[in-house]
Amino acid sequence: MEEILKDFQFPTHPDLLVGTDTRDDAGVYRLNQDMALIQTLDFFTPMVDDPFLFGQIAAVNALNDVYAMGGTPLLTMNIVAFPQCEDMQILKQILAGGLSKIEEAGALLVGGHTVDDMEPKYGLAVTGLVHPQKIIANKGARPGDLIYLSKPLGNGIIATAIKAEMASSEAYTEATTWMATLNRTAAQIMSEVGVHAATDVTGFGLLGHLYEMASASGVSVQVCSREIEFMADVLEYASMGLIPGGAYTNRDYLGDKIQFDQGLDPVIRDLLCSPETAGGLLVAVDATRAGQLKNAWKENGIPAIMIGQVTEPGESVIEVRV
Repeated sequence: MEEILKDFQFPTHPDLLVGTDTRDDAGVYRLNQDMALIQTLDFFTPMVDDPFLFGQIAAVNALNDVYAMGGTPLLTMNIVAFPQCEDMQILKQILAGGLSKIEEAGALLVGGHTVDDMEPKYGLAVTGLVHPQKIIANKGARPGDLIYLSKPLGNGIIATAIKAEMASSEAYTEATTWMATLNRTAAQIMSEVGVHAATDVTGFGLLGHLYEMASASGVSVQVCSREIEFMADVLEYASMGLIPGGAYTNRDYLGDKIQFDQGLDPVIRDLLCSPETAGGLLVAVDATRAGQLKNAWKENGIPAIMIGQVTEPGESVIEVRV
């Protein structure tokens, strides 16, 4: 997609506070001195057989983009592709699952669009609000910041195991529970603490989204792989080769932007590049405020996984240590 869009000249405007240049989770447009509009959308094919659960996960994945910007979801619209020859009760359950998470987020469903397609797809367009001075974007990480993650990794691996009918009930339950969990509370806390930068971990994997943050901020980051937490059975499944193709696409795209320690297990390398669905918040926070963030997340049942730190300004490189 970058290759396709590289020659496009996108319009700019003084009130466009976040556009395409920093690869953020959403666009942000200032309405007045106290209010800015957040706009995003996301949709994809099912990764679980339960239609209600799929609807929940797809909705969470889209709503979380607004939370990653420090905002509050306001309005949503369904994006649906579904075959007319299929049982419409399945579609009803997908939409019901999505609506349950829209309501949990305190947002409103105001419509949508459906097309006839042999491969089902579902997601949301989401509009949110944020104060112009409280936007949390990719850009802003500073040398000395600590990097925290609010969910364990591995749901992309488990989704692959589910498709292969090899996932344990424990792994299935853990992965789907995290995927159906809004980043609402984690985002509220990060906004109160005042982090420097944030994104959420989705299709480009941990290292892909971390590189986007580093590149937008003009810094390098050092990752300590042994501090990263994975969901149940993820290491076993990855060792068996149950790795989504997107992990290799992400790794090839990152190329020399990532420096792996020679002693790093290749399985861990693949896991750090593996796509996630509705993953956790990835935040850069000043070391003096890190304890406040960590304690508040943990008090609310949110993992506070300190995975690394911002090291220096200049050419953006992600160094992954054992």
